[in-house]
Amino acid sequence: MAQHDFVNGLIGSGVVVKEMERSLDFYINVIGMTRTGGFDVDENFGKLSGLTGGIPFHVEILKLQDNPGASNWKLISFNREGSHPLPAHIQDDTGVQYITIHVTSLEPILTRIREHQVELLGETPVPLDTDRHFVLVQDPDGTFIELIGPMQ
Repeated sequence: MAQHDFVNGLIGSGVVVKEMERSLDFYINVIGMTRTGGFDVDENFGKLSGLTGGIPFHVEILKLQDNPGASNWKLISFNREGSHPLPAHIQDDTGVQYITIHVTSLEPILTRIREHQVELLGETPVPLDTDRHFVLVQDPDGTFIELIGPMQ
């Protein structure tokens, strides 16, 4: 088995966003993530690594919990429009379309969603079972965010 090839079970995700400040506001003030750091990638590394072909960029690191065992959600912005239309549903494009976040209570997140006038998608919250509900929203760039947990 290839399980021995990995340092840990975490996968860090890098997301290119149109406007960094707008995305930071959404992920920090609506979803409730914590900014835990950041770093710059210079032109040389961007080219040598094949990431950008020589364009420098900055990465902001967010986590659900500020601890070493939490996955990194890395935001990158080149301050330009995306090359694909915003999806209305997950079947509208290929690649990563959504993330799932399990929460201890949906109530405070729903309050922040309403305060920031973020649209709830479908007919959410939708009950999953006797204890948990499903909520769906989109970030400013169209990534779907599934929130799953008890209402209270």
